[in-house]
Amino acid sequence: MRVIAGSARSLPLKTLEGMDTRPTTDRIKETLFNMIQSEIPGCRFLDLYAGSGAIAIEALSRGAKEAVLVENSKAACACIRENLAFTKLDSQAVLMEQDVAAAIVRLSGQEVFDIVYMDPPYAKDYERGALEALAAGSIIDGYTTIIIEEKLDTDLSYVQDLGYTITKTKMYKTNKHVFLKKEGK
Repeated sequence: MRVIAGSARSLPLKTLEGMDTRPTTDRIKETLFNMIQSEIPGCRFLDLYAGSGAIAIEALSRGAKEAVLVENSKAACACIRENLAFTKLDSQAVLMEQDVAAAIVRLSGQEVFDIVYMDPPYAKDYERGALEALAAGSIIDGYTTIIIEEKLDTDLSYVQDLGYTITKTKMYKTNKHVFLKKEGK
């Protein structure tokens, strides 16, 4: 796994051993960032369930102003710290080693994020809790792009009941990216 583009282009990133995380492949990461490339420069980026930190690091490498990474695994946080230091992007990043819902509450009252990316463990319905916390908090608005990476068969039809609209879905062989906006811009 590597950084695809920007200031840290081609630098290899570490990942965790085992099956606790599923790093987004370079091909899927490249497709994702091609879709959001115009939103990245100068943005505030929130990476929930950050894993190795590769998605937030890609955003920073491509010109995001700041990234906040949320991860509750000690091993994953150690990996993120190493990757941020190696890419020399650590001064633009904040790593929160805690539960996603608690982090969202802790971030409330700060500036709104432009992009929120979440790649929770598949088939555990964690994204629902994160979306509920985001809707109840003050860190997103109607202009924030929310991206969820999930299994192909994950049903996200409930998001409208939480106050979100699905604006786009990009399907891959084994997973998908679902793009949301909070209703009521």
